[in-house]
Amino acid sequence: MKNIIYALLLVSSVLGSCKKNENKRLTDLSYEVEVTGNQVTFRSITTGITSYKWDFGDGQTSTEANPVHTYPGKGKYVPTLYATVGGRSAEASTVLRIAKSSPVKINDKTLADWDNVTANVITSGAKGGIFRKVKYDYDGNYIYIYVEMVSLKTNADIFDFYIDSDNSSSTGLLGGFPGGGYDILMEGQLLTAGVDIFYHNGAQTSFTFQKQSISDAYQVGTVVQEGGLLKFEMQLVRGKLKGLTGTGARIGITATKNDWSVTLGSAPDEGQSGYVIDMSE
Repeated sequence: MKNIIYALLLVSSVLGSCKKNENKRLTDLSYEVEVTGNQVTFRSITTGITSYKWDFGDGQTSTEANPVHTYPGKGKYVPTLYATVGGRSAEASTVLRIAKSSPVKINDKTLADWDNVTANVITSGAKGGIFRKVKYDYDGNYIYIYVEMVSLKTNADIFDFYIDSDNSSSTGLLGGFPGGGYDILMEGQLLTAGVDIFYHNGAQTSFTFQKQSISDAYQVGTVVQEGGLLKFEMQLVRGKLKGLTGTGARIGITATKNDWSVTLGSAPDEGQSGYVIDMSE
């Protein structure tokens, strides 16, 4: 996720008692914060600080000069720096708003970050075919997809991603995975040749899709082969695909043999509704 820099110049009064009619001296205290998902880096700018105490606003504290803190989730937090500057006590606060983020990094050459994704998990059943597990996550820019399946990358399986991008059965194709109206179809040999992108453009009961020319709408990340178990991750760019910037989407995935001779599996299982991703956070 894109880093966001907030530069702060905060003025705080001296803490403690003063004699009557004595003017309070003010101490400038400034710092900046860098937000990357739930992780925030605090950097003090004021010189001459001899002691630090950071209250991160979530019950956690630090006495480091430039701490890095991970917030427990989205929400509004008010971090405060208590410092001694030139022998005087001062404090400075700001307001942080942490948006929904994801631990998934598509370019980190590992799938270990998916261990932290425990919601939006599909465990395939008897009618899942070669699929074993699918996970979804999202942030403001992407939908992330993780797949485990019994196959080989060299098999060049054909994937079909049926996406009800507005989570409404009043638009898009009715059929295939129940429960949704599928506005977008992404189809092709994803891991060896990529996929084409189509938008539904006919009657809802008609399998009519129009091919689109959209660059950089998806990206495949790490692919791991563990014996006969194939694992991979990918991301969809929400701003590139029609309707994906809303508060929910429904997705169903099928895999087909590379010569179209047989359907190999589906996630969710065959006959089940497409999986709904609630993106209202």
